[in-house]
Amino acid sequence: MTRNRSNNSFFNLTKMKKSIIVCASLCAALLISSCGSNKESAYRKAYEKALAQENNATQQPVTAPVVERPQQEPQTQPQTQAPVQNYDNVAVRSESVNLISGDGLKGYSVVVGSFGLKSNAEDMQARLRNAGYAAQIVFNPSNSMYRVVASTFDTKAAAVNSRDALRSQYADAWLLYSK
Repeated sequence: MTRNRSNNSFFNLTKMKKSIIVCASLCAALLISSCGSNKESAYRKAYEKALAQENNATQQPVTAPVVERPQQEPQTQPQTQAPVQNYDNVAVRSESVNLISGDGLKGYSVVVGSFGLKSNAEDMQARLRNAGYAAQIVFNPSNSMYRVVASTFDTKAAAVNSRDALRSQYADAWLLYSK
């Protein structure tokens, strides 16, 4: 009989463990499902609030505040960039380049284009020559770039003045000092 009782209590314990596991699983499932619906309702409420605000904004006309400005006299001459007086502060890029096409470089050159493909540099050189410039192509082997030089000068001052004039057509024109 004691053996029968121990078998019964073992059977009851196993049955009890299974019931606890099933109950815990059901509680966890209920908890998870209730959290999801709260999130959905929170998102839904936020969405509906945003829609209501949007509808209110479209129904109300937007008026910009009126700002009074003092009257200015009309300008008779267009403003131009003042010529550079201190040429020491003008940025110059120094590179070691090889002449590919042209008459040769002087100390300072105005570069109006940089290309990875030689054919693109040749196209720009042809356009510049048609416009009256003595355009040249140089190659920088350290970064494999073809530079199109519109003009070249002995002095930095002359190169800066030429660069400033060319920037009306080539906004990214820059100065090159060839090593």
